[in-house]
Amino acid sequence: MGVLDYISEFFSVSPATGKKRKAMQTVEIKVKMDCDGCERRVRNSVVHMKGVKQVEVNRKQSKVTVTGYVDRNRVLKKVQSTGKRADFWPYIPYNLVAYPYVAQAYDKKAPSGYVKNAAQALPASNSLDEKLTSLFSDENPNACSIM
Repeated sequence: MGVLDYISEFFSVSPATGKKRKAMQTVEIKVKMDCDGCERRVRNSVVHMKGVKQVEVNRKQSKVTVTGYVDRNRVLKKVQSTGKRADFWPYIPYNLVAYPYVAQAYDKKAPSGYVKNAAQALPASNSLDEKLTSLFSDENPNACSIM
């Protein structure tokens, strides 16, 4: 199938050369909204963009979710054009993080059930502490059999 697709690009009949459709994606943006007017202004700014299929606004979480064939940077610029301060959604559900309450991930301003999407330092697997704790572990089949 890959060979046929490659060859068909050379023998294209359509006048649009090199123009491919953007992939369907979901863009999540953090926007501070205080009232119904703010919510309506943000929603109307992105609803009429080309390629937008669905817009969800959650004022309680200060979150706007846009789904469609759009560029995430263009959606962010469009929301910022309303005069609101907007950033990409920096949070992920806390159950996807190994250590959700470590200083880099925990954020008091995050909505409930979310933590910052930060890289976390995990202990090296060859560290001495890791070897000693797994030496007498019940989960280790090669653990000390004296106990």
